[in-house]
Amino acid sequence: MLNLNNNNNKNEKEEKVKVKLKRGAWEIEIECPESRLTDVISKVLAGLGTQTVPIVERSITSKGVTCKSLLEDLWKEGWFSEHRTLSEVDAELGRRGYHYDKSAISHTLTDLVREGILSREGSPRNYRYVQKRPPP
Repeated sequence: MLNLNNNNNKNEKEEKVKVKLKRGAWEIEIECPESRLTDVISKVLAGLGTQTVPIVERSITSKGVTCKSLLEDLWKEGWFSEHRTLSEVDAELGRRGYHYDKSAISHTLTDLVREGILSREGSPRNYRYVQKRPPP
């Protein structure tokens, strides 16, 4: 893993992100402050001798971002105003750049049902989730 850190206090306080780049047999993981991400990726690509972006899979996760906080954000945005399946939730998180195991998403959805934020309809392995109450 390439870890680019400065002794600059500004960068130490800034939130860091992780990005995985894959190309063929190569896999590179970069962790750096978000403001330097474009510059760092450009330098890595230059070192590989290519100017094209070889991203096959891109997974960006910020420290402190949990599956639960992401699902609560979806609820706050009104995304759960329509019935959603586990696969739809997984696809939406992936579209936003977050990749969690489906079992982790399922457990988090169950927790939100217990907390009264979402309700669940259907049968096991075929549940649909919808907001139980609108966001504040």
